[in-house]
Amino acid sequence: MRSTLYIKFALVYLSFGFLSIFCVASITPELMLNRMEAQTSSALYREASLFATDYLPDYFSGELTVLDVRNQLSGMQDYMEANIWFVEQDGTMIASCSLSGQPSAPQKIANFNPAENGSDTYSISTYHDYFQEKMITVITPVTSGFTTNGYLLIHRPYASLQAECDALLRPVYITVFVIFILSLSILIAFQIFVYRPLRQITEAAQQYASGNLDYEIPVNTQDEMGYLSASLNYMSTQLRDMEDYQKKFIGNVSHDFRSPLTSIKGYLEAMADGTIPVEMQERYFKILLFETERLTDLTADLLTLNEFDTQNLLLDCTSFDIHEVIKNTASSFEGTCTQKRISIELLLNSKILNVNADKRKIQQVLYNLLDNAIKFSPNDSEITIETTERNGKVFVSVKDHGIGIPKKSISKIWDRFYKTDLSRGKDKKGTGLGLAIVKEIIQAHNENINVISTEGVGTEFIFSLKKA
Repeated sequence: MRSTLYIKFALVYLSFGFLSIFCVASITPELMLNRMEAQTSSALYREASLFATDYLPDYFSGELTVLDVRNQLSGMQDYMEANIWFVEQDGTMIASCSLSGQPSAPQKIANFNPAENGSDTYSISTYHDYFQEKMITVITPVTSGFTTNGYLLIHRPYASLQAECDALLRPVYITVFVIFILSLSILIAFQIFVYRPLRQITEAAQQYASGNLDYEIPVNTQDEMGYLSASLNYMSTQLRDMEDYQKKFIGNVSHDFRSPLTSIKGYLEAMADGTIPVEMQERYFKILLFETERLTDLTADLLTLNEFDTQNLLLDCTSFDIHEVIKNTASSFEGTCTQKRISIELLLNSKILNVNADKRKIQQVLYNLLDNAIKFSPNDSEITIETTERNGKVFVSVKDHGIGIPKKSISKIWDRFYKTDLSRGKDKKGTGLGLAIVKEIIQAHNENINVISTEGVGTEFIFSLKKA
């Protein structure tokens, strides 16, 4: 593409220019010459007919002499720039006037035939070889008393017609050439506005293909090329971020899988070689079971997120009572809340409030939010779940009075495997995928979820659902 496209466009331009000039040079003269032949012959025939009808009949009536006729023919010759012959019926020359440099008229036209032009009003020839060049010849009868007494012949050099045609075509050729030169601006504009940006885009594509995602295309225009360049720059940024995210994601997955696997392997080896006595193995079996549950939870969460990533998540949306789901979910945490002496307060705006959503997925959202709220709430605290209805939407709030989220971490809590520094020590069991799953589920419903948090005061999550 470095040279081929531009060369092709230049060749097309040159070919178009050559064909345009060729067509103008070959077709236009022919068309114009034919047009001028018709116009000139028509004018000659009209003048000849007028003169033969209004003036020459007086010669046969005796009112004009040969000298008078010759004087009139001389005037016509100067006006029409043609050879003029006045002959009798048999072709005998009565009077004539010839142009300078042209042969003189014969005494009598051999084999004279006034009808030799047939249905045409003119002919183009050397006229019985009396001339050395082609002539446009018109023949008009001279009548008197309904009797044809003679004929008027006008011979105009065909070369004069070609000269006039060439003179008229010269400005046409100049105009076509000037247009061809000016149209070079199209080639220059193509090179500046299309070819150069396209080369930059191609270079960028090659750089991205080779793995150099830091390459940036300069954006100098606001047109489609500029928009395409900006889009490719944005794409490279997204790919670069995705690459960083994938590295981080793999690192987090490896870390979260390696930790429990290392523990399981260590304890099993200790049991196998007798380092851990038999009477203490029950305790370590519980630890192994705990680590196994961690791996099971992590695997389940990864599979859930994979449903969203592959866009294979099919929502089973039905109408159900969100209050019933909230009550059932809250009751499932009764044991944990009792241990930490945490109370869950339900502020429900009505007895029944139906929403249209995937019941199982929304239950998972509530479970993850409540699990986080309990996990990061101190003992002897309270968690509030509140529902409100506004503009055809149902809003569900889960609020705790726990440690809160640092301001710098609020925008990152939706990232997969992200854990704030405060949660790492408290939440050894967590996978860091709960809030990522919550956001994916809510977005799959085309709804929104927001968080309000103050460090040391508490956190509130609010999500919306469509009212049934």
